[in-house]
Amino acid sequence: MFSKILIANRGEIACRVIKTAKRLGIKTVAVYSDADRTARHVAMADEAVHIGPSAARESYLVADRIIDAAKRTGAQAIHPGYGFLSENAGFADACAAAGIVFIGPPAASIRAMGSKSEAKKIMEKARVPLVPGYHGDDQSPELLASEAAKIGFPVLIKASAGGGGKGMRVVESAGKFADALAGAKREAKASFADDHVLVEKYLTRPRHIEIQVFADGQGNCLYLFERDCSIQRRHQKVIEEAPAPNMDPARRKQMGEAAVAAAKAIGYQGAGTVEFIADQDGTFFFMEMNTRLQVEHPVTEAITGQDLVEWQLIVAAGGKMPLSQDELRIDGHAVEVRLYAEDPARNFLPSTGTLVHLKLPEEGAHVRVDTGVRQGDTVTPFYDPMIAKVIVHDRDRTSALRRMAALMGETEVVGVTTNSLLLKALCSHPAFVGGEVDTGFIERHRATLFAKPAPAGDRAFAVATLARLLEWQDAGQPAAGDPWSPWNQQNGFRLLDEGHEEVRWKDGEREVVVIARRLRGGGVRLELPEGALEARVERLEDGRLSIGLGQDSFVATVVRRTALDGGIDYTLFMGEGSNRLRLVDPLDVTQYEATASADAVVRAPLPGKIIDLRVKAGDTVSKGQALLVLEAMKMEHTLAAPADGTVKSLRYAVGEQVPEGAELVEFE
Repeated sequence: MFSKILIANRGEIACRVIKTAKRLGIKTVAVYSDADRTARHVAMADEAVHIGPSAARESYLVADRIIDAAKRTGAQAIHPGYGFLSENAGFADACAAAGIVFIGPPAASIRAMGSKSEAKKIMEKARVPLVPGYHGDDQSPELLASEAAKIGFPVLIKASAGGGGKGMRVVESAGKFADALAGAKREAKASFADDHVLVEKYLTRPRHIEIQVFADGQGNCLYLFERDCSIQRRHQKVIEEAPAPNMDPARRKQMGEAAVAAAKAIGYQGAGTVEFIADQDGTFFFMEMNTRLQVEHPVTEAITGQDLVEWQLIVAAGGKMPLSQDELRIDGHAVEVRLYAEDPARNFLPSTGTLVHLKLPEEGAHVRVDTGVRQGDTVTPFYDPMIAKVIVHDRDRTSALRRMAALMGETEVVGVTTNSLLLKALCSHPAFVGGEVDTGFIERHRATLFAKPAPAGDRAFAVATLARLLEWQDAGQPAAGDPWSPWNQQNGFRLLDEGHEEVRWKDGEREVVVIARRLRGGGVRLELPEGALEARVERLEDGRLSIGLGQDSFVATVVRRTALDGGIDYTLFMGEGSNRLRLVDPLDVTQYEATASADAVVRAPLPGKIIDLRVKAGDTVSKGQALLVLEAMKMEHTLAAPADGTVKSLRYAVGEQVPEGAELVEFE
């Protein structure tokens, strides 16, 4: 076994590999970019080496710097994690040339599966079922359009060299094919330096089922059952579970054996995943093989009781896999959700910012949390915006989903927008719990999954007001002079009037005034929209507030934050769910002026680079029309006109970097 390994990755996967290495007594070396100088994976490793600027192409994708770091620190092997260089055959070759073990499959296996079109040819020879489609080398737009017409719409355009939803477009009709092809090729080029695509028949209600395979250098190859990854947004997985719902043993064996045949066809070694697209009638087709550890591997670990990173290390060191196919068993059900910094209400637009407050579920017998961030860390535009993976293992699917829904309701994040409410809604949705699973689930149930949050109630206004009163109390040291003079008190004293305070809040467009009258015996009387209640508040040692409100007693977390526009927001967590209220200063009119002028421009929703302009000054546009394409977090984001109008000016050119909030398009 190795005594020291380098992890050529960042974030949660780097932290996850380090945990297993530490348990096995293996020293670890982390690498980091400028943006990750104080990252969690750097703090966890025994050593850390700086490898370049924040952009991945100048750091985590520079193979020479990573290999040099391994040489300088004496690392015997490199674990690539997933993404970055994990499926780069040239990197695997470079490791071998440097005398360093690549903890992954042989370079030849990576090359065989690196091109989706070539992989399809190999699978066809191995008699693995394939989706009807075009996988050829002729990439002329005319031929691809012709092939799409032969296949029959809808079709799916996919980048041949990559995955993760990048370079992928669903095309419903021939008239939309050209624009979709251009976008897919452009995104594929930016993400994988290869704009080669393939075109396949798009199944309207498919399931995404993948098989975890493993092989060692002694000729052994097996499958560790399946994962269902059908719940997706923008072709990227949101929820993964194992075993797959409604999977009968015969079909599981058939798919597992097909996956093993695929792995053997390319002389595979190590951890790999064979992905299938399955129709509702049970038929399945090979989609691709990922020659690395998958993001969702923890659900397989949960139901089998195995550590797949440990298996990787054993096999890479020349050992035999710990178990045989007959020794593997499925225990219970596991569900994983990906907690992302993104806004589901804005088409899952990534969200950047500092994690001002972060409270993830506590780990225990049923709960595992894989994360690469801590409170105070920043979600940057340079990398994937995942905050954490939360994994639940329980006796059955219903129990696991119920537990996960509760955990998502208790998760607290302030500083970025997250998908936690969507994850909770998914895990508690009757159709999903009942076994309705396919890749179109989120879009089909959008109306219920994306229901607008209810207006804040009296409890939220009361909690925010009590927090505000505590702030005044903490800051209320008497001024110099008589400490007993009423003129030096900050307790709401008014001559000939009962002492009271007024606090104004904004909940969306609704403004609410709460009057707090201090009581002689302690506590306050709050005059709220739906009536008056007596209340008391005490700050606990952990910073939370112990609150008595009428006949109720509960604990709440209140996080005050200065927003990008300079306003003061209070985020309230009171059990399940949260509210965010804006503190209103009656003397500050800037927030109203900003709102009034917002419709005249389109602003950058996050930092990025302009890669395409669809309009020019003087153009008349209609609501929803594409204006420009912004590249950020390795994805393309098309910004549309918010209303009918005429373009007055474009503030940036193609290729320019823009900060979050920058004015991009001005209207007359």
